[in-house]
This record gives sequence, structure tokens and C-alpha cells, in this order.
Amino acid sequence: MRKYAAQAGIRPQLLMAILYNESYKPHDPELERSWAKIDSDPAFGIANMHRPAFDDTKRGRPFAKRKWEELPDDPALAIQAAAWHLHDLAERLPSKRSTTLTEDELLALGYNAGGGNMRAFARGAEPGSQARSYLDRLHENWGKSAEAVRT
Repeated sequence: MRKYAAQAGIRPQLLMAILYNESYKPHDPELERSWAKIDSDPAFGIANMHRPAFDDTKRGRPFAKRKWEELPDDPALAIQAAAWHLHDLAERLPSKRSTTLTEDELLALGYNAGGGNMRAFARGAEPGSQARSYLDRLHENWGKSAEAVRT
């Protein structure tokens, strides 16, 4: 966790809090593959990453030759990809913001709702109920995330 966060230049506590947020579903490789047969846009691995996000993130990275289908079987790959995805989202944040949301909150919303929505929130758009729920869970997970990355 700390290694991949450091490589990507993001806060390990943010990465851990997002992983806690994404732990709402069981992460069993066979279950995920079965679900993918009926879901047109499944998310794989402990970071619940969608294929387009993974494919965009892996370009030019040490895991560029890896496949999205490997995420259920490789938690380290999922964590590494999530860290770099957060890095990429941070690069896309506008420098001038009209929001009370912190950078960590914006990045978490970007992870959950996409970069376009993240930028809209940074410009002052109010998060809807799903985005607020994600932020509430992030705040609930913040303390235990700090503890997890310390140990």
C-alpha cells in the first residue's frame, strides 16, 4: 500500500480509505468473473476498477502489459493500478477551485464518479446523494485507514 502510494505520489491514507470504500462487495475471483457475464460494465479486484479506467491508467506504467482480467487474482496489481489512477485524477484537478471539498475528497469522488464529475465538483457543482454517500463512507473509513497504513 505505502509503496504504491509513494510511487504514484498520493497519500497512502487516501488509497486505503478508498479500498475500504470499495470493500462493500465480496472480492472472490470466481464470483467477479461470474458477475461479469451478466453485468455489461463490471468492476474487478479489491479496488473495483472498471476496464476503461485500468486500460487508461496502465499506459506507460510498470504494469502496462498486464490485463484488467488479472485484477481479481492479484490484489497488489489492483492496489498499484488504483494508486496510479488517483495520481492521474490529481493531474486533472483544476488549480482554481470553487468548492469546500478537500483535494482528497475530490480525488475520492473522481475515483467513484469519474474525472469529469470530479472536475465539476471542483468548480462548485454539488455532489448528489450517491456521491455524498461515498464521501460519508470515506469519512467513516478515514481513521481506520490512517491506522492501517501506520502498521
